[in-house]
Amino acid sequence: MRKLIPVFIVCCLSVIVSFGQTTTPPQDRHYFQISPRAGFDLPSFYNNTPYIDYKGGLELGLSVDYYWNWFGLGADFDYIKNKPKSIYPTSNLVDKNDVPLTNFNLLEQGITRIFYGVGPGFKYQTNDGKFSAELTGRAGLSHIRGGRTELWETSTLTPQLLNFHAGYQIDQVLAGKGQVRLNYFFNRVLGVHLGAYYLRHFRAEELFDNTLGMSAGYQPFVLTDRDMNMISGNPVTRVEPCHCDIASIGVFAGVSIKIPPARAKSKTACNTCERYSLTVTARDKFTKEVLPNTDVVLKDLNGSVIRTATTNSYGVVVFDNVQPDNYGIEGALYEVQLDATSVAKGEFVPNQTIQKEILYSDLNFILKGKAVICNTPNPLDNVSVILKNPEQAEQRTTMTNARGEFVFNIKQQSTYQIHGKKANYLSQVETVSTKDYNRSTTLFVKLEICMDDADCGKAITLRNIYYDLDKYFIREEAKKELDNLVQFMVDYPEVAIELYSHTDSRGSDDYNKKLSQNRANAAVDYVVSRGIQRSRLTGIGYGETRLLNRCSNGVECTETEHQLNRRTEVKVICPK
Repeated sequence: MRKLIPVFIVCCLSVIVSFGQTTTPPQDRHYFQISPRAGFDLPSFYNNTPYIDYKGGLELGLSVDYYWNWFGLGADFDYIKNKPKSIYPTSNLVDKNDVPLTNFNLLEQGITRIFYGVGPGFKYQTNDGKFSAELTGRAGLSHIRGGRTELWETSTLTPQLLNFHAGYQIDQVLAGKGQVRLNYFFNRVLGVHLGAYYLRHFRAEELFDNTLGMSAGYQPFVLTDRDMNMISGNPVTRVEPCHCDIASIGVFAGVSIKIPPARAKSKTACNTCERYSLTVTARDKFTKEVLPNTDVVLKDLNGSVIRTATTNSYGVVVFDNVQPDNYGIEGALYEVQLDATSVAKGEFVPNQTIQKEILYSDLNFILKGKAVICNTPNPLDNVSVILKNPEQAEQRTTMTNARGEFVFNIKQQSTYQIHGKKANYLSQVETVSTKDYNRSTTLFVKLEICMDDADCGKAITLRNIYYDLDKYFIREEAKKELDNLVQFMVDYPEVAIELYSHTDSRGSDDYNKKLSQNRANAAVDYVVSRGIQRSRLTGIGYGETRLLNRCSNGVECTETEHQLNRRTEVKVICPK
């Protein structure tokens, strides 16, 4: 058997190489499927031996099926290797003369079961053909060999047999098998699978040992006053042989290989051969703009997928070499279905292209956003983007892709707040109101979310935190920026924040120190008023001690240069 495994692997690789370059088409309705597997088998031997159990072991198998849509016929081959396990108690064992028995000789011969059977199969397959679930039944024959178990005590001059089973040597016994298998296909040919089975061998006859005169037996024992097991030394108690069933359950994984029907090849190229093509354009019903990245599906009258494609930048997909027939055309853009249409067999004209449209008639807008690092064009992937509608207590979440992009469907006459969440980043909270848009002229609403690098201990300058001259109350334009900080602290409740306020050099040092402290305190008070615990916030005013430029006392500077120093900063303090 071990010598056959390399040959089997080579055969599988040959099939994979032959079809590995095939691109992913729509699902095949009729095909052969070859499924080699390896797994673990747990047996139950229903014999009369009280002190022999059986261990789990290796299962190698192969299924070959042919499917017509949801129904198929197939054959299975299974090679299973288990081993018996003597559970006769040998600790604290004495003979009838109270002599301890400490030396034993144990033989446990492995059991090989080979099953081959045929039967029906039932399959569910998704429209794109990538996933399928199968339920199969098999009836057939099995070969069973091995399982002899002998336990002898060898402490005394005359060894005594303590536990025995002669095992099995069956050339043919009826067997049945039920199996569930889940497949995932990477392309038209190659996939992987997981599964489980139940296998039963009916009335498996035990061997009879002519030398010992029995199929199975054991030496009885009794518990002594000293809590020791004492064997009687009498002849072994024979166990009545039975033609009992053997059953097992198993789990497995393996490779699934489809052999789809061969495609017809034209013998010669010709310019007069009849060809049929179908062009589908995806378009918004209201704005009339074309829709790129729309998934388009061509189905027959039974609902089976014939072809799939995605529209290009012009909102168009072309199906070449279409067999004239009656088809349904469906589409979906960001999981929203477009209005379906159809094409009749009589519409096909040789060497001409049929033009069809599918329309996006959903009344909602599509919010197309992008998360970037502030002051750079660099996108951020794996950002959790949270969209809230405070008016309707609605909240949804999505993730940005590798290009930092995300998409939401948003309702008319609604206002949304959107922010990103990613470790070590502070997000701006953006507001989008669809009350500002007309669905008859707009489908896509564009948005960019800016996120600052907020590593632990790194200072971040908050934008738009300005104060009136000699004042420290929080202005309306500053509240939005502080609200971003509030949202960050809500998203990450384990962090604390140090908030610093600075002034320019104009005015005395003591005055600027006091003014900046009051401004820092005002910012802290505002954040606390928004529900953040004061213990998580520290406000410090540095006055004019941390200028960012040359504009110190007595140096003439422009107002823009002084403004650079009048700033508010935050520092994230991460938990230790």
